[in-house]
Amino acid sequence: MAIKNKNGSKTSLVSICHRTAKERLQGFWNVFEKDDDVLICISADPDALACAMAIKQLLRYRVKSVVIAHPNEIRRLNNIAMVQRLKIPLERWHNIKLDAFSKKVLVDSQPAHLPSFEKVKFNVVIDHHPCVGEFQADFVDIRPDYGAASSMLVEYLRTAGIKPTVATATALFYGIKVDTRNFEKQSRLSDGISFRYLFTLANRDLVRKIELTDLRRSELKYFQAGLTELKYSKRRLYTHIGKVRSPDVLVIIADFLNHVGEVDWVFVSGIHGERLIVIFRCDGYRKNAGKLASLIFGTIGSAGGHKESARAEVPLKNLGLDDQEFTSLTLKRLTTRHMK
Repeated sequence: MAIKNKNGSKTSLVSICHRTAKERLQGFWNVFEKDDDVLICISADPDALACAMAIKQLLRYRVKSVVIAHPNEIRRLNNIAMVQRLKIPLERWHNIKLDAFSKKVLVDSQPAHLPSFEKVKFNVVIDHHPCVGEFQADFVDIRPDYGAASSMLVEYLRTAGIKPTVATATALFYGIKVDTRNFEKQSRLSDGISFRYLFTLANRDLVRKIELTDLRRSELKYFQAGLTELKYSKRRLYTHIGKVRSPDVLVIIADFLNHVGEVDWVFVSGIHGERLIVIFRCDGYRKNAGKLASLIFGTIGSAGGHKESARAEVPLKNLGLDDQEFTSLTLKRLTTRHMK
């Protein structure tokens, strides 16, 4: 994987990853000038929100202004509670003018992840997901072995000698918990070190309150549909929920089913708008959900993720179903032809 630099030359990801913490911080700071108006772009989830808050604190007194914007609708109750209780200032993507900002930062994501980001020229890209495609940026820090981008931003803050505010520390603490799934997912020692550093700085009671706010009473019907449509075969669970108000409920159901014994794979799908959403879960032992998602749906939609969890989004028109109804059996057929 290579990243294009400002002058068009390419830098290998290996050389980027071997920079010291001080070199990364200085490389990041060197992108900005005092009169810059900076736009931080995120696909809003706990890890991304936390990173945006940390970057805003890193750039305090170094630039003229910082705005955080997101293209996705925040529907999941945990995320709504996080934004409200931590008073995170956000702007919707469609309300901003890109030309009004001299510098643009993309964090916890990459340009190829969302159509909204694909044509934007970012000055900074910081992420912990596996690399997808090539893009041009002045500064890039991608570390796929990290469990959370929040862990990376803790390192930036500590290297800069900046103590995060209680709100930022709480957000980062929660971001690490969510993206490592309380360290059940693949992570590294650096994630644990960052988490321990935040332990006494974060408001852990508030984190607990945010964690417990994750399901609307009206969404219980999706659990009923998921269990009714559930199919089991060869240590794999498949269920298609049908139309959902928010894709986030598919994640909750997939995580719930992933607790079932004698199951190696969980596939949960639903339709949101004009797109099929598929959530992948597995134990990560000799398996790779991200690779499987890309293999199945990468050519007809966006797909990817980590070893233990992944997600695919496919326009319904690309499925070639004609007038046929998508069911749990359809989901099973699409996935099993790519599995041994």
